[in-house]
Amino acid sequence: MPYTLVSFHAHPDDEVLLTGGTLARAAAEGHRVVLAVATDGEAGLAAGSYRADGRLAERRRDELDRSAAALGCARVVRFGFPDSGWSRSDRPARDSFSGLPVEQAAAPLAALLRQERADALTIYDPAGGYGHPDHRQVHTAGLAAARLAGTPLVLEATIDRTAIRRLIRLVELLPGILPEVRSSDYDTAYAATSEITHRIDVRRYADAKRAAMRAHASQASADEGARTLSLLLRLPPALFRRALGREWFVERGRTVAADDLFATLRAGS
Repeated sequence: MPYTLVSFHAHPDDEVLLTGGTLARAAAEGHRVVLAVATDGEAGLAAGSYRADGRLAERRRDELDRSAAALGCARVVRFGFPDSGWSRSDRPARDSFSGLPVEQAAAPLAALLRQERADALTIYDPAGGYGHPDHRQVHTAGLAAARLAGTPLVLEATIDRTAIRRLIRLVELLPGILPEVRSSDYDTAYAATSEITHRIDVRRYADAKRAAMRAHASQASADEGARTLSLLLRLPPALFRRALGREWFVERGRTVAADDLFATLRAGS
């Protein structure tokens, strides 16, 4: 039975990092995949060559379209909220996405869920993974929108903390591959293994995920140092498939782990 999945994200490129393989798999299996993005990422990091003419937002919109095409998404919806930028402050700008009242941030998503008659929604875990304020707002506003629209299944995209630390320790044994990534960075980020309810095998969709990553060229750029996307794209194909061949979700109230994103819906049908 085909379902409609809405995947809600904070910025262009977030869709591929946590859910790219899952979206590609869902689309390939015949489900309708709708990608919804809160901001255009105009306050994001990028090399000066991408920012100099003030067209970073336009570039990131184009990159998002190319990424969505690589993943097989049927529709891309941009809400156009102002990007909060990276800050751990508990007092974001009032007009930024993370500074908006929850009901205001949730309203366009709730309307989209109703319009699409969505069966499932992906958001982020309560901490927004690594703590970005826009990511935390995706969680809060996403839950509110699902309640308003009556969307039956909400899944929190995350990373299995134990698994990712194990993989990074493996990469650390290969000098020069990902020199700026350390397993200790994930001691408290994302979700504990005991919380994970969905471990989605996306190894068959690694090429689609990699193509979607390449689409976000601005987010692989930097004037100094290296960005996460550029580091991941340096991985040899076999190691890329192994390192990024699983994606993880938490469904509150579920206790049995599944490799099927729609397991709860199928059980109830």
